[in-house]
Amino acid sequence: MDDLQGLDGLMPARNPIAEALTGPFARRGFMMTSLMTGLTMAVPHGASAQVIHTDTAGIEAGEVRIPVSDGGIPAYFARPEGAGPFPTVLVIEEIFGVHEYIKDTCRRLAKAGYLAVAPELYARIADLSKMTDVTAIVRDVISKAPDTTMLSDLDATATWAAGQGKGDASRLAVTGFCRGGRNTWLYAAHNPSLKAAVAWYGPVTGERSPIQGLTPTDVAGELKAPLLGLYGGADTGIPVSAVEAAAARAKAAGKTVEIVVFPDAPHGFHADYRPSYRKEAAEAGWQRMLAWFKANGV
Repeated sequence: MDDLQGLDGLMPARNPIAEALTGPFARRGFMMTSLMTGLTMAVPHGASAQVIHTDTAGIEAGEVRIPVSDGGIPAYFARPEGAGPFPTVLVIEEIFGVHEYIKDTCRRLAKAGYLAVAPELYARIADLSKMTDVTAIVRDVISKAPDTTMLSDLDATATWAAGQGKGDASRLAVTGFCRGGRNTWLYAAHNPSLKAAVAWYGPVTGERSPIQGLTPTDVAGELKAPLLGLYGGADTGIPVSAVEAAAARAKAAGKTVEIVVFPDAPHGFHADYRPSYRKEAAEAGWQRMLAWFKANGV
């Protein structure tokens, strides 16, 4: 973006992007000005041997801030070394924030050749690094996050990726886990530039509110990109029948949707830091995701 010069050159040049990255978050009401370190403490962790750690050999990775309408949000990116541009994947967090599991997911995608970026979508509402009560997170954070803001922040992240992030705007995908899977459905119905979407065990129904007025089932017929849904047959919170109904609604509208159900997998089967992790299903789902991206031009 070009600098904006002051009148008659008397004022110093302004760089709006730099100001968004370095300006005082407190004045804009942000509760998180940087990402948490380590793993969330809001859920029990599985055996330490399960936790996957992806190194940074051959990739670049780190924390950035994404310029948004009211300031900036912290985010984590990872991409291959080199000039790019790289196919881009927006990674949407669970309800627990952009913690080490989400960061590692970005690094895994970078190893596969992608620019992956995960914005902290709840930065305005709470500091998730300090929250340990799942009920409180849902009640005080998730329920208070407007979908319009979530979609706008993801748009801003895609814009950042195509500019400073060295991403290719013509090869854009999105993936998300749990609540992020739900938001993947919504974003796939929102952004016409999207080429592919992969939702990991995202709820397709739920309570509506003035700030969260639509469910994935509501928007299934409006999908703007092919969507792959990866679900667990042993997920007690997301009936497979509901997922299949959402997919049927999309297909009736001429949309491309594929649902894969891993029969014995519970909710959160990709989350290697939790007892819900199922290695075989997680790895099979990952390969299906990469194949879905490739088949749809990302």
